[in-house]
Amino acid sequence: MKRNAVWLALFAVAMALLEAAVVIYLRRLYYPGDILRIFPPRMLVRLDLVLELAREAATLVMLLAVAVIAERGFVRVFAAFVYAFGLWDIFYYIWLRVFIGWPVRWGEWDILFLIPWAWLGPWLAAALVAGLFVLWGGAVLVRPGCYRVTPGRGALFSAGTALVLTSFLQPAFSLLGLGMAALARYRPGNFWWAVYVPGVVLMATALGWVFFDGRREGS
Repeated sequence: MKRNAVWLALFAVAMALLEAAVVIYLRRLYYPGDILRIFPPRMLVRLDLVLELAREAATLVMLLAVAVIAERGFVRVFAAFVYAFGLWDIFYYIWLRVFIGWPVRWGEWDILFLIPWAWLGPWLAAALVAGLFVLWGGAVLVRPGCYRVTPGRGALFSAGTALVLTSFLQPAFSLLGLGMAALARYRPGNFWWAVYVPGVVLMATALGWVFFDGRREGS
């Protein structure tokens, strides 16, 4: 079990470096004057946008694939997926900091994801969720236990996830239908922390419920 966690971690850290390298190339291409400032966003040409969407989808497929290979059973596969996902996300920002000195500030905003539309928000908000995934996923992977997802636990986690996603998707929601030019003029405003924080609390509660019940049943 610990061996799986180590190899998943190595995969995620290496994959994060590849992700950071691609983003650095894109920043040098689209923000040649200052690669540390990405707002207002520069619009990708059509082919680059298609490639970015495909790369994001491929990233999720790769993370899911290694999780399925590494573990068995729904909860353990999910734990492997979120563990690798969280490490990948955290080390993506670490590698960016190492190579170009970004993020400059704790509250700096980022374009987090592009599917189904642009996710916008402070990089730290994404990293905190990633940290939760790493802690929970790693704890499940390295310890035996009869981990189960009941309807109540699943509903609690889903509600928290919906709130967190809402906080990330909301900034660009008002721009939908206005065309790419509207997004190109976007500047960060107020992040919905009042929606985000309860979402993270609900997610953490549901994951903790699954973990500690599983530990008791497995002891």
